[in-house]
Amino acid sequence: MSPNPPLADLARARLSGALIAVGRGDRAALAEVYALTSAKLFGICLRICRDRDDAEDVLQAVYVKVWQRAGRFDPARASPITWLATIARNSAIDRLRATPVRNAAPIEAAQQVPDERPLADSVIEEAEQQHRVHLCMSELEARARAAISAAFFGGATYAQLAEREAVPLGTMKTWIRRGLLQLRACLGRD
Repeated sequence: MSPNPPLADLARARLSGALIAVGRGDRAALAEVYALTSAKLFGICLRICRDRDDAEDVLQAVYVKVWQRAGRFDPARASPITWLATIARNSAIDRLRATPVRNAAPIEAAQQVPDERPLADSVIEEAEQQHRVHLCMSELEARARAAISAAFFGGATYAQLAEREAVPLGTMKTWIRRGLLQLRACLGRD
């Protein structure tokens, strides 16, 4: 055997020693076990429970069980992380089994569920409106079209646009106001 044991062996020995100390009632050792293993055990609980709140509750119960059962831990029979993971896994499964299963509605109830999609005539009307907006936007002067698009579709402020175009803020507001008036007139035509 090499004079310097691998880190994994050192970690296993440290965790085993902490569990043995927990078995003797050492609270500081329980805090060390928690610090060394809580992330891994929480991952196990979360994967099984699929709900963060439930997984947190299960994890708390796991460490209560560790406190109560650490005296039974035998490092010759199992690695400490395997022993802890088994407690976490079984506790999470027990939690799932204790949770009542929600009753599903009969298949006939599906007929009563409304279809949230818009009606076809609404979709067609909206598409026509979008087409008109695009046509009217294309009729605007290039700088007004770009400013309106950036302000109303891109979320840019008038001040940002004025700075971007290197014009006074009042000029940018005028471009946009005139463009919106032209857009309104265009959209109002039949």
